[in-house]
Amino acid sequence: MIKNKKILVTGGAGFIGSNLCETLLERNNEVICLDNFLTGKEKNIKEFLENKNFRLIEGDVRNIDVCEKATNGVDYVFHQAALGSVPRSIEDPAKTNDINISGFLNILLACKKNKVKRLIYASSSSVYGDHPALPKTEENIGKPLSPYAVTKQVNELYADVFSKLYGMEIIGLRYFNVFGKKQDPDGPYAAVIPKFIKLLINGKAPVIYGNGMQSRDFTYVDNVVKANIFAAISGKNALNNVYNIACGNKITLNELYTILIDLLSKYYKNINLIKPEFAPERKGDIKESHASIKKTKELLGYTPDCDVKKGLERSINWYVHNLK
Repeated sequence: MIKNKKILVTGGAGFIGSNLCETLLERNNEVICLDNFLTGKEKNIKEFLENKNFRLIEGDVRNIDVCEKATNGVDYVFHQAALGSVPRSIEDPAKTNDINISGFLNILLACKKNKVKRLIYASSSSVYGDHPALPKTEENIGKPLSPYAVTKQVNELYADVFSKLYGMEIIGLRYFNVFGKKQDPDGPYAAVIPKFIKLLINGKAPVIYGNGMQSRDFTYVDNVVKANIFAAISGKNALNNVYNIACGNKITLNELYTILIDLLSKYYKNINLIKPEFAPERKGDIKESHASIKKTKELLGYTPDCDVKKGLERSINWYVHNLK
């Protein structure tokens, strides 16, 4: 594992970034968190602020000077900063483009200038777009279905070009529907699992867009943290490539709802009486998502430690004790 290194986590106050910071600090690394708190939360990193190995830079990846300062003397960069959410990108494609593409290019340039050993960046399963094949394999992507998906595909193109032109060590990780502790359940762009959990805890009916038969390869956040670290320490044969980070299974939203009701019933009586509401499907949503993780296992040595049900149990336990 990575120990005693100087590491930058962009978006380190976000959901995935803060979980990554926690694990890296546990291994005695010096961790720099770069975040502008547009979507990140101060409460996610509050416990780290007294740690002598943790430093917060409040800044924006759209500012090249900030990126150069943050990457100075750094061994590894984990680039998690992005403006997520397909619906948000449809409503505001300009801001999504600015943060996800221009910000990513700034990080690439800063890593190049400061000779960072390796950059690991967050891509997305959204790049598979309209490609019908299941399970999703890294070599077969379709046309993007949203501005967000476009930005992630452009990230992969830029990473490939920089690795070939400048000899940089870069690895992209295509996240599949990550969930877990510290994921924000509030707001119009909240992910489905934390949003459903909070509504159900409060006795309210969640809304399922479409008929609920759309499938997702839900992935617990600890698996994603592990994949990032494995990508940082992987051999040369793994470099300059993209990998699916998932569990390699799929469940429908209807199945997800049933599992959540079952797990939450241990904490709340009569929760099984709450039935979901259904609404028209949303633009830009992928119908089915199921990852092949064969390549990821072979080249990164990654296997998920936590399956969906175990991850949901851990998530519910966290939300039950942390929701206000």
